[in-house]
Amino acid sequence: MNRYVFLVICVVLLTPSRKSTAAPPKKIVPPGVNYPRIPLVTGYRVDPTWPRRAAHPWQAMPGIAVDKSGNIWTVNRGKVPVQVFDPSGRLIRQWGTDYFASPHQISIGPKGHIWIPDSHHHVVHKFTPQGKKLLTIGQPGKPGNDLKRLKMPTDVVELPNGNIFISDGYRNNRIVHCDATGKIVKTWGGLGVAPGKFSLPHSIAADSKGRLYVADRNNGRIQVFTQGGRFLAQWKLCVPWTIRITARDEVYVVGTAPAHWRDSEVQLTIAPKDQLMMKFDTKGRLQHWWSFRVGNGTNSKPGELAWVHGLAVDAKGNLYLGDIMGQRAQKFRVIHAKK
Repeated sequence: MNRYVFLVICVVLLTPSRKSTAAPPKKIVPPGVNYPRIPLVTGYRVDPTWPRRAAHPWQAMPGIAVDKSGNIWTVNRGKVPVQVFDPSGRLIRQWGTDYFASPHQISIGPKGHIWIPDSHHHVVHKFTPQGKKLLTIGQPGKPGNDLKRLKMPTDVVELPNGNIFISDGYRNNRIVHCDATGKIVKTWGGLGVAPGKFSLPHSIAADSKGRLYVADRNNGRIQVFTQGGRFLAQWKLCVPWTIRITARDEVYVVGTAPAHWRDSEVQLTIAPKDQLMMKFDTKGRLQHWWSFRVGNGTNSKPGELAWVHGLAVDAKGNLYLGDIMGQRAQKFRVIHAKK
């Protein structure tokens, strides 16, 4: 080895290393503030213990309702469609095997009768709570748009005066008015975007004064009518999938935030970009809203929603939500804002 190179190597090895003069990174210390953890807005937290799962597995869960006793009625597209739970989540009743092609919603009339539209059979059925069929509106398996037939109905509401209103939904885009015997006496609507027209009327409900509220889904609005079909108002604050109104005239809606059509969509917000609940008064003033995480189908975690479709509210304000792709019903306990 060259003597000069050897000396250079020795100098390098024997020279003590110098410490960096750069200042060490500062440790981030949380501020010494005890932030108040007090909810100033009303919200919801999932109850993962509800319900105790039924013996027969669920499939798509399009409808939920709460009766006057506080029991929760669910309808799914599995082997046993109608399953009823008490408030603790215990299964107390189930029926409906071989009744439906594709149940779309469930509602409870003023006298406790159970109403279920079957979109693929093009009919609406009325049952006793025990599952005895009392009435069928429409002709099973025979779709139409006259005064005897329906075509893919989506929802139904029965009023105390006996009148029945159906959102005749995916194809006819109209509202159907029936008398207490189930006879169709009037229809209104039709496909369009003007007030009084519809693009997939997906759900219908009534307030204590008998005004009708229609979830006009593809048009991204809620429309309000008299029982005679006279247009009263429209609210363009969300894409509504289901609408329900409590005895206190609280208008609850589930769906998604306002959206524009995407090229790939056949129906607006398929698949949903988000999952929302909104609460209005009967004048359309927003009282509060809440968003939920979007789930991944049947792999969704507790509290996540995948195509929220079923909606019910109990007397305490707790939400019961059912989704299509998640194939389940969930209870969300209300957390009231502190005043």
